[in-house]
Amino acid sequence: MGISARELAAATPASRDRYVDLLRVASLGVVVLGHWLMAVVGADGQVNNLLAVVPWLQGVTWGLQVMPVFFFVGGFSHALAYRSRPRYAAFLRARLQRLLRPTMVFVGVWGAAALLLQLVGGDDGLTGVALRLVAQPLWFIGIYLAMVALTPPLLRLHERYGWGAFALLVGGAVAVDVLRFAAGVPFVEFLNFAFVWLAVHQLGFLRADGRIRRPAVLATAGLVGAGLLVALGPYPLSMVGMPGEKVSNMAPPTLALLCHGLWLVGAVELCRGPGARFAARAGVWHKVVLANGVAMTAFLWHLTAMLGVYGAMLALGLEPPEPATAAWWAQVPPRIVAAALLTALLVAAFRGFERPSPPARASAPAASAAAPPARASGPTASASAPARGPRRAPLAALGATLALFGVLGLSMTGFGGLLEGHAATLIAVPVTAPVAVATALLGWLLVERAGRTHR
Repeated sequence: MGISARELAAATPASRDRYVDLLRVASLGVVVLGHWLMAVVGADGQVNNLLAVVPWLQGVTWGLQVMPVFFFVGGFSHALAYRSRPRYAAFLRARLQRLLRPTMVFVGVWGAAALLLQLVGGDDGLTGVALRLVAQPLWFIGIYLAMVALTPPLLRLHERYGWGAFALLVGGAVAVDVLRFAAGVPFVEFLNFAFVWLAVHQLGFLRADGRIRRPAVLATAGLVGAGLLVALGPYPLSMVGMPGEKVSNMAPPTLALLCHGLWLVGAVELCRGPGARFAARAGVWHKVVLANGVAMTAFLWHLTAMLGVYGAMLALGLEPPEPATAAWWAQVPPRIVAAALLTALLVAAFRGFERPSPPARASAPAASAAAPPARASGPTASASAPARGPRRAPLAALGATLALFGVLGLSMTGFGGLLEGHAATLIAVPVTAPVAVATALLGWLLVERAGRTHR
């Protein structure tokens, strides 16, 4: 029997940074709430974005687009995790288990449902939209997977250059946007999926070493930079993707989104004192631990729940009112409550797949295996720590790369048109859903194989 959330909360050491865990839960919660709020479903089952219907609301994305906070927290956690386990394959396996295991279960369930619906001819209307839409958040899993895989080299870069490593990534993002907008270089914009998100991730490394000492400067610079770029440049106001827009700040990310991330990171760091005191309360901390244990499962299934609520409304003849009208806003609270309840049921059904497996057995002799692991004594601890099983690292890196492309490919294709071989383009490569699933599975198996050690 696993340890309960209450027991985990009670056993938490005083040295743990509980504010980071609070930020992780809160940022994912805001993303989920934003998706539920912004989705507009018509009587014909087609899904639109509230921000496209009411453009003046796009300014709220400067508060609701909090993915940078999640990636910032990820950098902090990855730095500590790798320093405590400086073996690449084992680190990668441990971090990816809670990402890929619930993800592949989600893919398996929706893949089987998609095949059944297509065979019986039920893949039209809202159902057809759902088959395409529910896979879109998988882009987040792919980006986060890349961050985990690149943590060791980027952490070494951070340990050597500090803020200079962060500045290098920011410079890359600037260069990409210049080449994109000023020189019209094709496909160069996709490099900012790495430069922008990894720069935010790098801020987490800086926080782990206590090097973000002036968060007000960071927040001010980011907010002013984002404002100037949107006001003077080719960047849209919305910090999330909008249907049909020529330029998106999200896909691929832009320098404006990076500035947005900087001000968010500065803002949450400014709130660190009161936030830490709030997270230290016993009741709050218990809820944070409970939510962290199911966060990925809830994120994967929250769009399923939302579309399920809309589907039930249409099946019962409850035609959604015109968006942004008084009737529509009055319907928002009960619809969100219903989506939350359905998400809770789905989490109860699938939460077991998010629990980590027992740690792999060490390949070292029994005497050394029983010795306690050495603690990281400073910023350069991971660079000097011995790495075992060097041959496993390339296998783990290959697995992570395949899993990354598989998950991202599936986020592009969705689950519709499986029997017809429906394809989408990932950067410049056509990919189908079956190929994406097979690639992700193969990658996961390679990471598992590389991460497991034998006596």
